[in-house]
Amino acid sequence: LMQHAADDLKALSGRPLSEITLDAVAEGTLSPDDMRIQSETLRLQADVAQQSGYTQLAANLRRAAELTAVPNKEMLQIYDLLRPGRASYSQLIQLADHLEQTYQAAETAKFVREAAEAYQQRKLLK
Repeated sequence: LMQHAADDLKALSGRPLSEITLDAVAEGTLSPDDMRIQSETLRLQADVAQQSGYTQLAANLRRAAELTAVPNKEMLQIYDLLRPGRASYSQLIQLADHLEQTYQAAETAKFVREAAEAYQQRKLLK
């Protein structure tokens, strides 16, 4: 993307990627949203990965794109729940439903449901 679409890439803030430089960091002119990626950029990266045969990477990038809508505090809670032994099957299914309904994160919800099943089979649930 940097080689073929650099002029179209923007941070979450809308600032063009070309303006996010070490000089801008040193000057203190960047905001936290200047350092966050847009979901569309992640989807474009997923398309490139898929076309190159990296299907798992593409799936990871699509889930990451969905998760850009989730607040950081909630992301940390999700991360904690997904650690083995931290959640019950029911809690993981509720988490998947919440992600799907609140953030339209269907791929991530599917991933959490798969994790719930795998944790249940391997006895890694709370």
